[in-house]
Amino acid sequence: MRNKNNYLLITISTLCLSLNLMACNGNNNTLLEPLASDSLMNNKTKSEKMILTDKEWKEKLNAEQYYILREKGTERPYTGKFLLHKEKGNYTCAACGNILFSSDSKFDSHCGWPSFDKEINEGKIVEKTDNSGGMERTEITCGNCGGHLGHVFNDGPTSTGLRYCVNSVSLDFEPMDSKQKPEAFIKNLDTITLGGGCFWCIEAVFQELKGVKSVISGYAGGTKMNIDYSQVSSGTTGHAEVIQIVYDPHIIELSQILKVFFVMHDPTTINRQGADIGTQYRSVIFYNSTAQKNVANEIIEAINKEKVYNNPIITEVSAYNGIVKAEDYHQNYYKNNSSKPYCRAVIQPKMEKFEKIFKNLINN
Repeated sequence: MRNKNNYLLITISTLCLSLNLMACNGNNNTLLEPLASDSLMNNKTKSEKMILTDKEWKEKLNAEQYYILREKGTERPYTGKFLLHKEKGNYTCAACGNILFSSDSKFDSHCGWPSFDKEINEGKIVEKTDNSGGMERTEITCGNCGGHLGHVFNDGPTSTGLRYCVNSVSLDFEPMDSKQKPEAFIKNLDTITLGGGCFWCIEAVFQELKGVKSVISGYAGGTKMNIDYSQVSSGTTGHAEVIQIVYDPHIIELSQILKVFFVMHDPTTINRQGADIGTQYRSVIFYNSTAQKNVANEIIEAINKEKVYNNPIITEVSAYNGIVKAEDYHQNYYKNNSSKPYCRAVIQPKMEKFEKIFKNLINN
């Protein structure tokens, strides 16, 4: 049994039941035990930077984004697209998708740039001393990719006393789900990106989990951003078919999401899921923070130690370096094509298995 504060409690009997479920026996509804404590999920998140070469950044970003995010430039005041933006949602890093600010923290500072009074979660933004231009200021950068965002000042008008002054070019925006009421909008969301074979199959499963706000199918893990399905399918781009999950950690913990992940695909086969063969079908977890990395590695370590599978888990655990959204016809594939032969033969049995095992995690 591992230290209570740092590791997962996983019993041999429970893990054996999980193995039976993977074999589709389906008579039990338990699997990996939850975290021994919430300490892993409640630790202050210190994000690890996405590491790309200068050439790769130039391929990924347009010229204006590269100038501001990588060369620490500044857009002209009163010109940014988000200066007067009032829509409800979350503001993300334009380079990597890291969620930075909630619309609830945005205010009009009359300074010429979008302003916020706090980051969405501690660790999403990194502060650095900036002595350029003959003055001392505090630069703010994305905690995930290191992209330049702007500066933070201690002259904010709200209770935080802070004014995060941000370039619009450094930001993207995720609107609130139109079905949600503004007062019900969850500010503290997180993101994890998972690959477990064909994204049609795993997208359908994770869309049913409570606490999951969105699931996007795409391609991640390669170095180029201007790719499409035919190129990824060749197995030569380095990308994996993945789903990017935006979830509320107050409703569903990452450990629970990863339990579903490890049960709903085979994490022991190299570059293969069933009949799908190639590096694009590899088992992979792209993490956004050290906390996510630790949870993933500890779950894998525990499963391997208890020999749940005949072979060790080979799931890749790598820092997130961006995602290319898959073509529209790949999104919501099972929902839109449930009557097609592939969906009935391959995805539907997975869904039935999922609904039987994870009754308590299904969004009603």
